[in-house]
Amino acid sequence: MGRPFVKMNGLGNDFVVVEARAEPFMPTEDEVRAICDRTDGEGCDQLIAIEPAGDCQVFMRVWNADGSQVETCGNALRCLGWLLMQASGTDRAEILTAGGLTRAYAGGDQRVSVDMGRPGLDWTEIPLAEEMDTRGIELQIGPIDNPVLHTPGAVSMGNPHVTFFAARDFDDAFVTASGSLIERHPLFPEGVNVGFARVLGPERIRLRVWERGAGLTRACGTGACAALVAANRKGLTGRTATMELDGGELEIDWREDGHVWMTGPVEVERTGTLG
Repeated sequence: MGRPFVKMNGLGNDFVVVEARAEPFMPTEDEVRAICDRTDGEGCDQLIAIEPAGDCQVFMRVWNADGSQVETCGNALRCLGWLLMQASGTDRAEILTAGGLTRAYAGGDQRVSVDMGRPGLDWTEIPLAEEMDTRGIELQIGPIDNPVLHTPGAVSMGNPHVTFFAARDFDDAFVTASGSLIERHPLFPEGVNVGFARVLGPERIRLRVWERGAGLTRACGTGACAALVAANRKGLTGRTATMELDGGELEIDWREDGHVWMTGPVEVERTGTLG
């Protein structure tokens, strides 16, 4: 394709970022999968295009590794926010996504804070296929009479999430087997990202995420936001927590004005050209 890119990651959740403000970039699903392929391609969880957005600074288009387009990506928002702030010499950036408008702010030492907006908490906002109390929806993993996990919290952060809470951690095999099943459960007409969380204290949560269209990921920014909101709504934590993900830590703050803020690091890995 002959397009220059920047390879970045947020806590190991990695992206190929392509500039598309002057020249459109609309790869096919097969081309997206080829770029994201870790054996023969550039290798990444998501492909990101920076597009023009009228009155807003930029529009961020996101493709998952399976070729599907998704609404938004929290770690990518931090990475793109950092790129925009570096280019403009300012300490803030506005980014429009299919999930809504977000604002990123410099956090010092290659850290970025993003105002992720208000979470969607109604069943229609997730969306679910039927009306349920999203603090604990009617869903379980395991036998009906003795489920391993049950009644996850459902939250939209511009994209759909469910978070299961348990008193123990779960290995790759369990997260992969369970997450891949729940991702396409009929209850979620648009699919869903699946979190597996253990509350370590009132301000600390261990989280693993099966990401819709990408699989087991080292970090999921919107998943971390959704997990904190879900935990608070269940009375398990306060409104602020450090999220321990496989790739590192994120600070999540569900502020009194209803907005969720996410703060964490970004890393530039390399530049290159899509062939």
